Amino acid sequence: MVEDPLATADCLQITREVGFDRLLSDDQPFTTSCPLPFQADSVKTARDVTRSTLSSWGLSELSDDAALVVSELVTNAVRYAVYARARRDIQLLLMRVSPHVLLAVADPSDDVPTPKEPDFVSEHGRGLYIVETYSQCWGWDPLAHGGKAVWALFRTES
Repeated sequence: MVEDPLATADCLQITREVGFDRLLSDDQPFTTSCPLPFQADSVKTARDVTRSTLSSWGLSELSDDAALVVSELVTNAVRYAVYARARRDIQLLLMRVSPHVLLAVADPSDDVPTPKEPDFVSEHGRGLYIVETYSQCWGWDPLAHGGKAVWALFRTES
């Protein structure tokens, strides 16, 4: 994660300008949105959509890191938001905000994502640590009609 407070402030400003509620409901240029059901195979679908979108934007160099982060975000949404799923599916959002790529996963749960101290022996508990390690910064925003969007920002080289 970015330690520079100004860079972190820039990341937060980008997410506030984007407005997840609007993006999740409208088609925007350089934006890909994909609904995902509460199923384990949604993680693979999210990785595939991420890789193909980044490739079409000429950003294949981000594919491995972005696919890993999206896998963790979707896994968390499937695992922890399943009890709130009666309201709506998970939504994957990718947006090019040059010189950044914003990845977000919206889910119907109001629970705040809380990083845990990684336990490298356990099979669980490292998701947000991985998101923090591979992205420039990450965070979450509440959605107007309940739920949240957990996002990660990547800086592009172009």
